Amino acid sequence: MTSSVSSESAPTTNRSVQPDSNQAAMDAWLNVLQKIAPQMQRSQFITWFKNTAILGCDHTTLIVGVPFAVVRDWHVEHGKHMTLKAVQDIDPSITHITYELDGGLNDHPERCLDLLKHFPEKKPRKLPNKPEVKVAEGVVSKMLNPKYTLENFVVGVNNRLAHAACQAVSTGPGGKYNPLFLYGGVGLGKTHLLQAVGNGVVRRNPQASICYITSEEFTNQVVQAIRTNKMEQVRKRYRQVDVLIVDDIQFFAGKDRTQEEFFHTFNALYEGSKQLVISADRSPEELYLEKRLISRFERGMVADVREPDYETRLAILAEKAKEYELIIDLEVLQFIAEHTTKNVRELEGILMQAVAQYDLEERTPTIGSIAEIMTKLNKDPHQNEEEHVGFEVAPKKKATLQDVMEAVSVYYSISIDEMTGLSRVQEILKPRQVAMYIAKHRLGVSFVKLGDVFGRDHTTVINAVNKIEMQAMGNAQLMREIHALETELNLR
Repeated sequence: MTSSVSSESAPTTNRSVQPDSNQAAMDAWLNVLQKIAPQMQRSQFITWFKNTAILGCDHTTLIVGVPFAVVRDWHVEHGKHMTLKAVQDIDPSITHITYELDGGLNDHPERCLDLLKHFPEKKPRKLPNKPEVKVAEGVVSKMLNPKYTLENFVVGVNNRLAHAACQAVSTGPGGKYNPLFLYGGVGLGKTHLLQAVGNGVVRRNPQASICYITSEEFTNQVVQAIRTNKMEQVRKRYRQVDVLIVDDIQFFAGKDRTQEEFFHTFNALYEGSKQLVISADRSPEELYLEKRLISRFERGMVADVREPDYETRLAILAEKAKEYELIIDLEVLQFIAEHTTKNVRELEGILMQAVAQYDLEERTPTIGSIAEIMTKLNKDPHQNEEEHVGFEVAPKKKATLQDVMEAVSVYYSISIDEMTGLSRVQEILKPRQVAMYIAKHRLGVSFVKLGDVFGRDHTTVINAVNKIEMQAMGNAQLMREIHALETELNLR
């Protein structure tokens, strides 16, 4: 059947996913993805459908190309049924889907759809050049970040009660969990939960007036109102919101006038069945605030957010890796989770460094590269190894020729047998020469020894090393590849 792809508004019966050209294949795939995208979180959708394409059609079987084996495995296990249903909505004659690896999809993005262009992220309403929104007459709130939702918050034993309370408040603000008081250390997810409550309320009631503000900003507004003799206006403004969310309220300590004004605002909102959500770095009884404020905080729901356990840290890392569109081995995530125990921000910081390496150096994260990142961030996993019972950390050691060959094998996705074999195809010849170059220049391995290992005479090895050296001088991409491998091997 010849493809006749049309717009979404056209009748489904006039379209087909059986392409007769590359553009027709891309158009047909776009129609399919437009049906799939609403069923997934955007970050996951982009991760698993990036650089995928229709390769062809064999009778009733659609052939879909994917760039990596891990992507293929995900589709076979999780995405196949959903994709087939979307395809059959367009072309009922298709009864099966098969997936084929095609590395060229990653190397030649023009063969694929630009998902960021076709599926842009929805932007929140905001004032020009300010991360703020106007929620009511005269009331300005910090913008709620749409990425903070209760659905993408990773729940563990350390935060299950806090998450459940936030879920209840987002569905029924002003109810029995009013006020909601969350407390815990830095970087454990309190801000995520606070903003998720606001986003949840707005999603269910777009007309709701939500004000999310830090204690510092509230204090600044009180000070400014006192200075300009406009305190009454501030009081009226904040008492007309439906949900007031105050972050880090411990900073009210020592600010008597601010505490007084917040006390009266609190009472007015509470008596009007308006929801209050508050966070602090410690429990209410440990705050250096007026007793009448503390008693009101304890009137509602108080929930703590503790440091995440290993399983929760690993789940957070997996979720963030999908969000950052980073394909990373499970063992690497396990390594990070085992050696980063303080808070979620530490986890994200290390993962973001790995993302930067992946994007800028085209370097796939490994345990070695993560250990290097952690060392730079003063979180050396090789220190205090006795504290990490049950997880071995590879000791620091000088790289060997075997290490070089294994690193090159992984980086270029070829086997060591292929590297030392007779094939001269470019996909194998280049990695072989790169391995020789690194071994000679960084390890000082002799040409004779390299010839013995790679099954070549020493003249061939000399030519290979010289060739890579000359090419690297004028080839930025090759230089990045060599630098990435040398860094991976701790040779830089």
